[in-house]
Amino acid sequence: MEGVAMKLPSFKSLAPTAISVASTFSIRRSLSFARRSSSLSAATITADSEPVSLGHRARKDFRILHQEVNGSKLVYLDSAATSQKPAAVLEALQNYYEFYNSNVHRGIHYLSAKATDEFELARKKVARFINASDSREIVFTRNATEAINLVAYSWGLSNLKPGDEVILTVAEHHSCIVPWQIVSQKTGAVLKFVTLNEDEVPDIDMLREMISEKTKLVAVHHVSNVLASSLPIEEIVVWAHEVGAKVLVDACQSVPHMVVDVQKLNADFLVASSHKMCGPTGIGFLYGKSDLLLAMPPFLGGGEMISDVFLDHSTYAEPPSRFEAGTPAIGEAIALGAACDYLSDIGMPKIHEYEVELAKYLYETLASVPDVRIYGPRPSESVQRAALCSFNVEGLHPTDLATFLDQQHGVAIRSGHHCAQPLHRYLGVNASARASLYFYNTKEDVDSFIVALADTVSFFNSFK
Repeated sequence: MEGVAMKLPSFKSLAPTAISVASTFSIRRSLSFARRSSSLSAATITADSEPVSLGHRARKDFRILHQEVNGSKLVYLDSAATSQKPAAVLEALQNYYEFYNSNVHRGIHYLSAKATDEFELARKKVARFINASDSREIVFTRNATEAINLVAYSWGLSNLKPGDEVILTVAEHHSCIVPWQIVSQKTGAVLKFVTLNEDEVPDIDMLREMISEKTKLVAVHHVSNVLASSLPIEEIVVWAHEVGAKVLVDACQSVPHMVVDVQKLNADFLVASSHKMCGPTGIGFLYGKSDLLLAMPPFLGGGEMISDVFLDHSTYAEPPSRFEAGTPAIGEAIALGAACDYLSDIGMPKIHEYEVELAKYLYETLASVPDVRIYGPRPSESVQRAALCSFNVEGLHPTDLATFLDQQHGVAIRSGHHCAQPLHRYLGVNASARASLYFYNTKEDVDSFIVALADTVSFFNSFK
């Protein structure tokens, strides 16, 4: 079990003991000093000291953030699980259903033509967002999980043979492990796993040594959803291609947060999810090099993915239609395109620069809380962590922490194994708590979280 989430009574008048008041005051004072001493540019603080960081400017676009939860101001720190959606994305989805709802590719009337044009325009927007050379290299899927399964079942079952090797890391999301387990059982291929080095990041030297003539695929994350570390994808691609292997990149935690250029990375496949990049749920995408997609058989059969259907056989459409059987998530795809526009208008370099600063602040302030163990590498001049921290507090279950933070402070974090059970087992724990930020968060959000965490720890320690 990962802990029992139960409704707690209100302890606001009971929690602060003399010790907790002192510790909370100390943390507030430390946070105040840290913020005063941090280097802030004119873009961050105006002449009259009003904060105008990217996070402050962006919050106006996210109505959901301006509410109270359990009597406290909402502090949303769970964007690695799903991001919030700006007004422009919600409007795009609503406009589709209000003004031109129709099926795509199958009608000559105005509504169908309009829906088709907007749907295909969204594909072009996604292609442009990751710098794909052709929009036909973008396949819309239900989510990144389905995108990986598409590659596993279509490319994997067609190309993997007994004794072939697929290389992964112990830090992969379940969606990048389970499909390859299923395919390896069907094909006789062998899965090999790269472990972590002393800095708690996947051991790149081990990965390079593991690649051999038997390697047919390297399937790895770009940014870890637990460790906040990133992998040198360009180098990994070079090593894999030297032996004729393909590379699949799980970019769910990188595409929303940094510039991702698939032509520069040169990966063969890359997947991402709309809902982590300000878009709606229910849609993701697969990027695949054109020659590979052309050679791959269909993943699902039905309407749209065919060229001709006879009673005894069928011929198939060209990609991407070949892999998009049935009516797609039309409104969701259009809204994903709007999300790409929204992020591009802000600028992905600007988002990444701001989040690097937030990530450092989150790590340093969280590390100041006694008995906290943060997983992944320490930030340094050469190591930039993603804007998330997975952590545990000695003697406390992460689900108890997350429950109290929510019910007593309105702070939303995640607890559990984060779809990374093998990684947690490797780290010697069953679960962890995770605070994850996006560009609409601020240092004040981090401060609220740290003060609430100190109060939470103090409350539970009062029973010991």
